[in-house]
Amino acid sequence: MPGLDDLRDWISADFGILFSEVTAIGHGADAAASVWLVRAGAARYAVKWTGGGSAAGLLLPARLAELGVDGVPAPVRTLGRALWSERDGRRLSLQPWVSDVRAVDAVMTPVQWTAYGALLARVHAVPPADPVVGGLPVEDHRPDAVLAATAAVTARLADGDGDDLVRELRGDWRGGAELLGALTARAAVLGARLRDRPARAVVCHTDGHLGNVLLGDDGAVWLIDWDDATLAPPERDLMFVVGGLPGYAPVGQREIGWFAAGYGEVEVDADRLAYYRAVRALGDVTEFAAAILDPAGERADREFALSVVPGELAGRGLAGLAVGDGGA
Repeated sequence: MPGLDDLRDWISADFGILFSEVTAIGHGADAAASVWLVRAGAARYAVKWTGGGSAAGLLLPARLAELGVDGVPAPVRTLGRALWSERDGRRLSLQPWVSDVRAVDAVMTPVQWTAYGALLARVHAVPPADPVVGGLPVEDHRPDAVLAATAAVTARLADGDGDDLVRELRGDWRGGAELLGALTARAAVLGARLRDRPARAVVCHTDGHLGNVLLGDDGAVWLIDWDDATLAPPERDLMFVVGGLPGYAPVGQREIGWFAAGYGEVEVDADRLAYYRAVRALGDVTEFAAAILDPAGERADREFALSVVPGELAGRGLAGLAVGDGGA
């Protein structure tokens, strides 16, 4: 991670902005990214330095802003009019700091839910043939990567090595073996089924949970962090609204009704919803487990990951919702 002097020099040289205050931002699950809030005079910016995701996380928001899609903060351009600069092999980018309030930390009003529905509808309506959109990854309903990652964690836990955190994880993992097996089978079976059933693909954020939704005082909402944008069926995004993420940001029928007032009728394919939930649940619990297994990781980060895993493996989070879906 760059020191403050390096960060100040980079931003000044690349963007022509000299900041007076900087605060590291702790929330977020992207281990490949560092994020800061910087102040330059009266202006505030979110600064991101990342080697994860893809350039789509900057190209797409810029294009959506050009198309008039309100609620998507556009990146600040460099002095050379680029959307990011390259620093130590990672992308350095700035965006306006639009709000201090994440939806996951607040109670969204009906107006805000409707605004979020309208925002997602505008995103889903962007033509897939758009030149920037056409460069996005395309959903293929192949869960091979997440299944391999889960199997790798299981194999590593079988060898008996590790510190106290790994030993605790090992017990949780064994206790959750039935749930993990159910998720794995569901992802594999539904993935194969859906590969033979083409569907309409739209621009999907793919991580539109309430931690990535920011709220304004006037009912405005913004959707941030587009690094994993993909062309996929709408269910890829709607899974964060239909039921939400239990244990983190659950969503009930009342909220879905408010959302639908802006989005339109929310119709989901049960198989696709079940598939996306299963893959997401496996991916989340596996990433947390991998963090615990990393001996070079910060102890506080590993302890936080360990605080999440037991609930997921006990079925109290998205994993429980995923195996309870119909369709497989």
